[in-house]
Amino acid sequence: MAISRVAIIGLGLLGGSVGLAIGEFLPDLTTTGFDSDPATRARAGHRALVGTVCGSAAEAVADADLVIFCVPVGSIVSAAREIRDSLPGHTIISDVGSSKQTVGEALAAALPKHTIIPAHPVAGTERSGPDAGFATLFQHRWCILTPGPDVPAEAVADLSAFWEGLGARIEVMDAAHHDLVLAVTSHIPHLIAYTIVGTASDLEEVTRGEVIKYSAGGFRDFTRIAASDPTMWRDVFLHNRGAVLEMLGRFTEDLTAMQRAIRSGDGEALFDLFTRTRDIRRSIIEEGQDDARPDFGRADHGEND
Repeated sequence: MAISRVAIIGLGLLGGSVGLAIGEFLPDLTTTGFDSDPATRARAGHRALVGTVCGSAAEAVADADLVIFCVPVGSIVSAAREIRDSLPGHTIISDVGSSKQTVGEALAAALPKHTIIPAHPVAGTERSGPDAGFATLFQHRWCILTPGPDVPAEAVADLSAFWEGLGARIEVMDAAHHDLVLAVTSHIPHLIAYTIVGTASDLEEVTRGEVIKYSAGGFRDFTRIAASDPTMWRDVFLHNRGAVLEMLGRFTEDLTAMQRAIRSGDGEALFDLFTRTRDIRRSIIEEGQDDARPDFGRADHGEND
């Protein structure tokens, strides 16, 4: 692997986890980091999330072979411009965002002389900030790379080897296809969670105290997802709006069909749907992407992609 010096811009959950994972699984690599929040920088230094917490983004990237943006999608362009004049010519530029097409285009425009390989480690929790990270976050999780057609194969191989070193499984995918897939598997579920928790809190007939006191398992899991970083998810929906709206339209049609089945007493249609979705759950467990234990084995770290 040609990567020996990694700069991490943004030291919250994902940036901190990348730094800790490098320290544990790729200890020969040198890490630097920067966060725009002085309190986060101080906490990152205390937790040793990276080898050196720098006072500026420019300082952090000065000798980097790889720069990983771990900031909200909406902040990536300004962060890229901040480091533009300090980057070595050979540096690979990547990120960890959940939407890829607009990010890749924005990074290519901001840093036209560099190799851009957007990436999405499909891993996370509902927690955020420098205390949320942990070294094993990426173990046995997928990391999707979305390089453009002109990106050198050696650079893709180097970034793949880096993420594999942190425990991830690699998939290379077209950026537009990634955004459509993740709209189904991540973005729409988050949107539903935010909406249903908001609906419950707004009900006049049911008090907020009752919603909290009598929450069943399904609603509790919705609240876990809905506790995710609001800045990050605002930016995800705005930057992947095309795919989200397309999938939301399909979901709305399916939800309308469910309404009709319930209204007409069509138990067969309901049973058929529930049987198909149960099979999908089993397939996810067989693929190793979740845990069959009670509470999904989430006693220590919630999974929230």
